[in-house]
Amino acid sequence: MKVLFVCMGNICRSPTAEGVFRAHVRRHAPGLEIEIDSAGTHAYHVGEPPDPRTIAAATRRGIDLTGLRARQVQDDDFERFDLILAMDRLNHATLLERSPPGHRERIRTLLEFAGKTTLVDVPDPYYGGAKGFDDVLDLVESAAEGLLAEIRRRSGAG
Repeated sequence: MKVLFVCMGNICRSPTAEGVFRAHVRRHAPGLEIEIDSAGTHAYHVGEPPDPRTIAAATRRGIDLTGLRARQVQDDDFERFDLILAMDRLNHATLLERSPPGHRERIRTLLEFAGKTTLVDVPDPYYGGAKGFDDVLDLVESAAEGLLAEIRRRSGAG
C-alpha cells in the first residue's frame, strides 16, 4: 500500500501528515508494509525542508521531520500511489483536475478518516501563530487511526 499526503507547498501540513502517519504505523502496525510520502500541488518550496515551525511542533511530539524535503506532485504519482490524501478541498480539486480519469477514486481528503471532527479541511497554519501547527498535528493524529483501519481493510490485514 502506498499513501501520498498533499498540501499546497509541502512544507507544513503534508509533511506533518507524512511524519505522524509514519510514526503511527511504526507504533501500531510495524509489520504492515506501507510506503508513505508527501508532496505539494505547487512548486513554491521544492527541495526545501519543512517550515521550522512545523519541525518544532512535530519535534515536541517526538516526530522528526528534518530529513524531509518538499516536492511537487508528479504525473506518475497518480498511478504509483493507492491513496492520495489532500489536506483540503482546494488541493483535492487541483488533484482531481490533474489526475487521469482512471485514478480519481484514489484521491480523497485526509479528514474523511478523522472520526472526531466536523472539519473538512486541515487549516493551513503558514500565516498564523504556533497554535495552528499544534492544531494541524491534532487533526492529523485524529485521522491516523481511521486511515490505518482503511489500509488494513484494503490490504486484508484485519
